[in-house]
Amino acid sequence: TSAVAATSPSTSAAGGFKTISLDHISYQVANYKRSRDFYADLMGMTVSNDDGNHECQLHFGDSMLIVRNRPANASGARVDHIAYRIGDWNTDRVKSELDRRQLKPRLDTGGNAGLQNYASFHVQDPDGFDLQISGVVGPGDSLYKKR
Repeated sequence: TSAVAATSPSTSAAGGFKTISLDHISYQVANYKRSRDFYADLMGMTVSNDDGNHECQLHFGDSMLIVRNRPANASGARVDHIAYRIGDWNTDRVKSELDRRQLKPRLDTGGNAGLQNYASFHVQDPDGFDLQISGVVGPGDSLYKKR
């Protein structure tokens, strides 16, 4: 057993989550249309939910980039946040674990267009990055909405 494996807390003992995919990366850029065209042309990403003015989504595999114009008072491009999807989403359990770790979760249910039962929480990682933890809400969950 390596020293890293021996000292790393297990997921179940730590009460953590099982990440199943990269949900999305959100970019703030000077000109979203320029970034949209660059990634679609060079990387073959599929454009969707383009509002024609401010932002769009760029899909690849099971993941996506959200490219949006940065606020007028901001300078330079930046990664706004990174969202990871976890398995077996349960809103109350996820919130409870984030509260237990004193991460001050902020609920966000407006994310992934097309998924009616999408939910997430934003927290800060140890370096101050905005981490979005997301999942699909199922029947019996406090946020579940029947279609």
